[in-house]
Amino acid sequence: MDNPLFPKKPYRLFGGVRVAHNKNTSQSQTVTLPVPDEVILPMSQHIGKPCSPCVNVGDKVYVGQKIAEATSFVASPIHSSVSGTVKKIDKIRMPNGEKCDAVFIESDGLQELSPEISPPVIKTKEDLIDAVKNSGAVGLGGAGFPTHVKINVTSDKVDTLIVNAAECEPYITSDHREIIENSWNIMSGVYTFLELFGFKRVIIGVEENKPDAIELLTNIAESSTNDPHDKVKVLKLKTRYPQGAEKMLIYACTKRVVPEGKLPLDVGCVVMNVTTLSFIAHYLKTGIPLISRRITVDGNGVENPRNLLVPIGTPIKKVLEFCNVTDFKKLIMGGPMMGVAVSDLSLPVLKQNNALIAFDEKAGETPEESDCIRCGRCVYRCPMKLHPVNIAKAADQKDFDTLERLKVNSCIECGCCTYVCPAYRYMTQRMRLAKSLLRESKQK
Repeated sequence: MDNPLFPKKPYRLFGGVRVAHNKNTSQSQTVTLPVPDEVILPMSQHIGKPCSPCVNVGDKVYVGQKIAEATSFVASPIHSSVSGTVKKIDKIRMPNGEKCDAVFIESDGLQELSPEISPPVIKTKEDLIDAVKNSGAVGLGGAGFPTHVKINVTSDKVDTLIVNAAECEPYITSDHREIIENSWNIMSGVYTFLELFGFKRVIIGVEENKPDAIELLTNIAESSTNDPHDKVKVLKLKTRYPQGAEKMLIYACTKRVVPEGKLPLDVGCVVMNVTTLSFIAHYLKTGIPLISRRITVDGNGVENPRNLLVPIGTPIKKVLEFCNVTDFKKLIMGGPMMGVAVSDLSLPVLKQNNALIAFDEKAGETPEESDCIRCGRCVYRCPMKLHPVNIAKAADQKDFDTLERLKVNSCIECGCCTYVCPAYRYMTQRMRLAKSLLRESKQK
């Protein structure tokens, strides 16, 4: 019998694009990367204010030991991924160009667990929120938003938990492998949140290009033993980018629209990445905080694409060496649609990194821009129904009133406008610049 709380099929999204997903590693069992000689742990691995180091140079540290405190509510503590000695605390330049402090830890190779690690005692919703904060959890799908902030639900109008397993970016399969390898962990997390938060329904959104993941989760969710009140369902989503963007997923699952400047909580939803949820379930059982993560290493510059379990803070160079990646033109941290190009291979893998994509000379070449031909493709494909071409013009003219009227802050920076532009114009970069200009104008 159909449950009226759940849609029979996803609601249709506006715009978006079909991309060649190249899910080459979807059947690749995760391989554990050897412990590196040194890890670099930046104080900014989340959306929000940077953390503050709580260790000193020369200190002995253990696996799972907190080495940086959150300095504000929108921040997440950082823990050591190795045992060893604090070598130095110095500034590094992050992939986005900003500088921040980082703790450099020289590994002793012993991987001794911190004696302070123990599973948290969870009896209430508040206990769970505190535990999630102490775990260092952030959105592992790439956003890096502190998870304890996202689940800080105070309104009884929040009725829906959406589990984001769409993974719509090309190449990336880290979430897919989490489902295949740790499905019971994921569902354990689902049932914990369902019990303590009292959600009316849980919708697990998975794109239809992952039939094995859909089948696996559905078999567990449809069990009357596991879900006697029929509150958990798997929703097969259309394979279309950017289906996994938070606002897109909320609409596809519930037909609810998140207004500009508002959060999912304002429309009664909490959205959690599937790997984040799985990690939280593991933390509740073991007390081991966020010290490692799975990343996909792929691209046509990679001879042996694979999924790796990597200690957070591992230099990118070590990851590439393990995969025998030596000859490439461009390296992207994240997916090719929303990721960030990286030129410094000494930079570390961060909490929110889910992939390293390496491209050869031809694929990594950046085409030259030409004049806009006013074709309107960027407008037709924008999932937020914006007018990128007009926003770019207003940004060039520093017309802040027009930028506000055109709702530039609703842009999710998905890259669809750049992807479809026949003139190869860097529309996404212009959208980011426009948002930045508008923000600066309001601070004056």
